[in-house]
Amino acid sequence: MTEPVVSVGVDLLAQAVADQAAPVTRVDWRPPMPGTEDDLATVALDPVRPEADARALERMLGVQALLVDVLPAHEAVGLERGEFMHAGPPISWDRASGPLRGALMGGAVLEGLVDTPEEAEALFEGGLHVRLEPCHHRRAVGPMAGVVSPGMWMFVLEDPATGARTHCTLNEGLGKVLRYGAYSPAVIERLRWMGDVLGPLLQRAVRSADPVDVTAILGQMLQMGDEAHNRNRAGTLMLLRDLGPALVASGADARDVAEALGFVGGNDHFFLNLAMPACKLALDAARGIDGSTMVVAMSRNGTDFGIQVAGTGDEWFTGPAQVADGLYLGDFGPDDANPDIGDSAITETAGLGGFAMATAPAIVRFVGGSVPDALATTRRMREITLGENPRWSVPVLEFAGVPTGIDVSKVCRTGILPQINTGMAGKVAGVGQVGAGLVTPPEEIFPKALARLAELTRGRAAARTPA
Repeated sequence: MTEPVVSVGVDLLAQAVADQAAPVTRVDWRPPMPGTEDDLATVALDPVRPEADARALERMLGVQALLVDVLPAHEAVGLERGEFMHAGPPISWDRASGPLRGALMGGAVLEGLVDTPEEAEALFEGGLHVRLEPCHHRRAVGPMAGVVSPGMWMFVLEDPATGARTHCTLNEGLGKVLRYGAYSPAVIERLRWMGDVLGPLLQRAVRSADPVDVTAILGQMLQMGDEAHNRNRAGTLMLLRDLGPALVASGADARDVAEALGFVGGNDHFFLNLAMPACKLALDAARGIDGSTMVVAMSRNGTDFGIQVAGTGDEWFTGPAQVADGLYLGDFGPDDANPDIGDSAITETAGLGGFAMATAPAIVRFVGGSVPDALATTRRMREITLGENPRWSVPVLEFAGVPTGIDVSKVCRTGILPQINTGMAGKVAGVGQVGAGLVTPPEEIFPKALARLAELTRGRAAARTPA
């Protein structure tokens, strides 16, 4: 009887054995990321870690996100005149990318701080009357540039079990929009309409209807071909199903209601701005668990890519944001694209987006790749996660839950990086969207996070050791 062979090396050798009629089990083994061996050993032996990771995953999976209100940002998150939130880890104007600068300039015009976008440059360069802060620092998320000013309206999501809340602005649509760094008069006019008409209408509808169960809609939309990052068509239509009757019965001007329904119905990405805060609400529940290696945020500001981890508090681990590889609009090409930007990778952090591409094979027409690539990506992400989410299942994979809970130690041990699908903003302020594609975080941020986890592990061990 021929003994079975396990191959962990070059596939050519495994094939040679198989050709001799010997049973071969191929193992996709990779060496750990360089320089992480000692830290991996330390974290792996941490007696706190298994229970901490199990608790982080349990807390995350236990959250239910309900849409309970729509408010201006100055009420929702306490933004004051001259304060702006943005996507990604902290950054100053002098390091800000083109699309982030463009969105801030447009936001300053919207708030009446300046009359023209050109005047806004001097305002931000001086920095005396403005303040920048990451959305994540105020329990919020923002797509692409993620710029939020006090007068912008925001969705308010709440977990009924804990009362915890998260927030996100209303989605403008695609193309030349503020979140992609555009600031033309048409962009500002649309934002003013959203503030004057759409926001108050949605507030009336949400307050008069039963709370919208965003978590449940996310589960349904995965069965209908969405992955909740770059494909939200079914989710948007289900939101209209839930809020449409309340909008019509609101007593508001019929033309305003019709315009609002047409705007939301014609914007397939509208639900993204509910998916993102729902994911943040779930992941925030896992924050502050000593010993946990689970990633609770992945975010980009167009210059830096940052992650936060359950066991390391609010510390950011950053590296240079990468340019996505994908499909371009019109005559745009790679030279026109800014490095990756936005808080929307919170969807991947929760197991959606690039992690759930197997649920949405049509997404490859928007971001590139192929259907087999999409299936393989979801399978591959299982190798770097702590578990799966039974609420959000993948039909084509026998209804298995999406891979959930990115584990810093597994990323470092396998070298597999989280897969993100994303829109691409033009690198020049004012251009807007230039394409969409696939991107991964910079490799070095995971060893940085692992080193900090190992440092904390050694500190706990030293504290337990008798003097």
